[in-house]
Amino acid sequence: MKQKVLRIVGRVLAVLLITVVILAGTLYIMLFRCCNGPSETARNVFVTTLLETGKLKFLASWVCSNDTIQAIVDGNKMSEMDTTLDPGQIGGDDVGTVDIDAGRVFDKNGICIEKVSGAGFSGKMLIIKNPSQVKLGTSYNNGWGRYGLTLDEMVKKAGAVAGINGGIYVSTANEGGKPLGVVVQDGKILYNDPYALQGMWLIGMNSDPDINRLIIKDIKGMSDKQVADYIAQNGIRDAVVFQDEATDRNNHFVPLIINGEPRAISGFGSGANPRTVIGQRKDGAILMLVTDGRGANGHIGATAADLIAIMQRYEAHNAANLDGGSSTCMYYNDAWEMNSVTFYQQNSSWRLPTGFVVMPGTEE
Repeated sequence: MKQKVLRIVGRVLAVLLITVVILAGTLYIMLFRCCNGPSETARNVFVTTLLETGKLKFLASWVCSNDTIQAIVDGNKMSEMDTTLDPGQIGGDDVGTVDIDAGRVFDKNGICIEKVSGAGFSGKMLIIKNPSQVKLGTSYNNGWGRYGLTLDEMVKKAGAVAGINGGIYVSTANEGGKPLGVVVQDGKILYNDPYALQGMWLIGMNSDPDINRLIIKDIKGMSDKQVADYIAQNGIRDAVVFQDEATDRNNHFVPLIINGEPRAISGFGSGANPRTVIGQRKDGAILMLVTDGRGANGHIGATAADLIAIMQRYEAHNAANLDGGSSTCMYYNDAWEMNSVTFYQQNSSWRLPTGFVVMPGTEE
């Protein structure tokens, strides 16, 4: 009887082993054909996309040499953007001469939602007329707990009607309770560790009484005191950080458009992935964009070039990339407009420490 059981177990293990070998071989062949096939464009998108993932970077080196990978990276990257954002350009006297929202339908909260799409993605754009409605939602509760909130929980906690995911955070095991960098909510600094990562940019809203303006500020090299002083001196009311990684340009990037000037890119500028972007038009309206990817709806995702093109189409004067990938999500009017691309969170989002939310308002 014992020998019979061992034989059965052995056969099951053999079948499993053969299955794993076949799957691994099939994956390798697919990767090899993609990276060495006739389409150089497909190869470049595939490799740069892999390089943006947290755990699958190694796959690129399976089928491409280091020299080939470096050449692809060099041909599809973003130039440094050292233009300083000028908040005074938002809400100037020349705004309002043309109704750029003609034909758009806004709800009772002054929000319009539109579908966007491209060759490798689909997504949603929220247009919020009144920038003072855009706040920061957090999972903070007199301290940062181990677990963050899903975006719907965060929106409801804030009493908001819509939201998107926010800044960079520790996503290990989908606990999501610990932010990285800097977090400001209602003018109070809840987290301040600018040394945590290289290449950090502060992204958020100021409290200018004339018109609240989107701030996109390079804070690399600043101490926690310098960051706190900047926040106080510039009236930053709500903010997070994301990373523009100088040593891995195809991994994280932040500024897309500053003072109406698009960031210079080579090729696609980045790989293709789910993305979250926040921007502001010259009249003050806030733009919130999310796109799908990583196989969701059969799409690979949006590149940096895609994001710049979309934000320009919607007349963004300033725009910044936020955390993306599996964190990308949008919630509006008690429904998911974009949820997690991971299979085990498909009807929700990852747990998050921060997100930009939209408070109720009145249609103008």
